[in-house]
Amino acid sequence: MAKWYRPVDRDQPFLLPPDMREWLPGDHPVWLVITVVAGHLDTSAFHARRRTGGPGTAGYDPDMLATVLVWAYAHGVTSSREMERLCRTDVAFRVICGGNLPDHVTFARFRADFPEAAGEFFTQVLALCARLGLGQLGTVALDGMKIAANASRAANRTGEGLRKLAGRAVAAHAAADAAGDELSGEGRRGDEVPAEAVDPRTRDERIAAALASLKAERDEAEAAEKARVEAYRDRREAGERAGCPPASAAVELAEENLALVIARQQAKVDDWQARNAASLAAAGRPLRGSPPVPADRHCRVKEAEAKLGATRARAAEAERTAAEREANRTGPGPVRNITDPDSRLMPVRGGGFIQGYNTQNMTSGDGLIIATELTDEQADCPWFEPMLAQAQDAVALIAAHRPAARPGQDGGRRDQDRIGQVLADAGYCPEANLTCDGPDRLIATGKHRNLEKAARDPASHDPGWGGPAIQAMRARLKTADGMAAYRHRGHIAETPHGHIKHNMGLRQLSVRGKRKASAEWTFTAAVHNLFKALTAGHLTSQALAALAGSAA
Repeated sequence: MAKWYRPVDRDQPFLLPPDMREWLPGDHPVWLVITVVAGHLDTSAFHARRRTGGPGTAGYDPDMLATVLVWAYAHGVTSSREMERLCRTDVAFRVICGGNLPDHVTFARFRADFPEAAGEFFTQVLALCARLGLGQLGTVALDGMKIAANASRAANRTGEGLRKLAGRAVAAHAAADAAGDELSGEGRRGDEVPAEAVDPRTRDERIAAALASLKAERDEAEAAEKARVEAYRDRREAGERAGCPPASAAVELAEENLALVIARQQAKVDDWQARNAASLAAAGRPLRGSPPVPADRHCRVKEAEAKLGATRARAAEAERTAAEREANRTGPGPVRNITDPDSRLMPVRGGGFIQGYNTQNMTSGDGLIIATELTDEQADCPWFEPMLAQAQDAVALIAAHRPAARPGQDGGRRDQDRIGQVLADAGYCPEANLTCDGPDRLIATGKHRNLEKAARDPASHDPGWGGPAIQAMRARLKTADGMAAYRHRGHIAETPHGHIKHNMGLRQLSVRGKRKASAEWTFTAAVHNLFKALTAGHLTSQALAALAGSAA
C-alpha cells in the first residue's frame, strides 16, 4: 500500500501527551535544573520575600519562579515579557511551570527581590558544585569585564547640564502648580492619588541623585589630593625622601620651601650678628671668620627661587593645556547618567565607551566563578585585595563541602583546599597588589605580547620603571616557568566572560541602580556555575541521587 504524509489534525483533543513527563525526553537538562533547585538548594531566601496566607489567590511557588529565571538566563532571556511568552509557547518553560502561567509582572516583582536573595543563591550553587567535585583551586585567575547598564549614553549630563535640567524642572513644576491652582483651587490637584502609589524614583530625584554623586566624587578627589599633600609635607618635615610634590600644590609647596630656606639662612645671619655684637661689647673685637652670606644672595635661596620660577611656569603651562583640552574635548568628561545614576562611562577594548559597570570575577581552574563583585569603577587595581579576600572565603566554603577524601589522599586534599597561585593582567599591577598578604601571584607588568617577547629574549632591554616588587615580577615573567604559568590566565579568566556574553547572551543588565544590578550579575554568575557543572558532566541524575543518598 502506498504511503502518504502523516495527517495534521489540529482538532484532536491533545497535541501533547497528557503526562507532562512525556513532553521532553528523560535526559533533557531541564529535568536536572528542576531537581537541583527544588531538592538540592536552600531557596529560603526567595521564600522569605513571598507572602502566603490571607485573602486572595494563592501565590506562585518561589522554587518554580527561580527555576524559570535560571533556565531563562541560561538561554539568553532576561525580559520578563519574553519569559511570560515562553511559559505559554515553549515546552521546557511549560514543564518548569507545571501548568502555571505566570505573567511578566510576577517575574518582574520576583526579580525585584534579587538584592536580598541573589548572594545566598550564588553561595548555594557554589556549595553544590563543590559537593559534585568542582572547584580546582591550584591556579585561579582574576579579571574584570565591562557590562552595559540598562541606560543610554545619551542620558549622560555634565554638572552644568544637570543644573540646567533641575532648573527647568523647577520652573515647569512652578508653572504646573500655578495652572493647577487656577483650575482646581489652591492646594488641590483635582485627581488626588494616595501617597503610597506615587513612584519614589522620579526623574527629578534621579537628576538630584546624579548631581549629588558628582559633588561627592569631587569632594572625595579633593580630600584625597589634600591627604597626598599633607603626607608629602610630613615626609619632608621628618627628613625623609619626599619625592615629587603633588601637582595640585606644587607652587604652594615651592613657595613654602623658599620661605623655609630664606628663614634658615636669615636665622644664621641674625645669630652671627648677635654673637658678633656680644664679642665687640665684651672684648672689643669682632668674631673671626667671614660673616654668613645674606639670605637674598645665598646659593640655596637662589636655587629655591629658580625652582619656584620653574614650578610656576609648569603650572601655567599645565593650566593652559588643560584649558585647551577642555575646549577641544572629544571624549567624555565628568558626567552622570539621569537614567541610572549609579552606572558610569566605561572604556572598552578597541576604543570607545559603554554606559555600564565593571564586574570583578575570580575564576577557578575548572571555570567556576568563585567570587564576584559588580563595581562602578573603571580601574581594576583597587579590587585585587577585596577579591582575594572574597576568594579566600569561597575556598573555605568549597573545602567544607568537598566529597570525603579517599584513604591516602589527605595530602592532595590539603593542596586542593587552598589557592596555589593567582593570575592577573597588568590592570592589577601596582606595588601594593604585589606585596599584600595572600597566596603566590603572577601579575603582568605589561601587554601579553611584550611579555612573550621578553621571555623569548631574557637579555632584552628592561624598561626599568616600577618599584622593587614590579622589577622582581618582570624578572620572574622572563623565565620559562613564570611565562608558562602566566599563559593559563587567558583561558581561566576570560572563558567565563565569553560564555556569559556570547553563549548566555547577557550583554546588558535588565535592572537599574547598582544594588539591583549587582544582584542580577550575582544571579547570572550562579547560573553560569550551575550550567558549568552540567556541561562538564558533573551534574547528572546519578550524581544527584548519590548526594541525596549520602545526605540521608
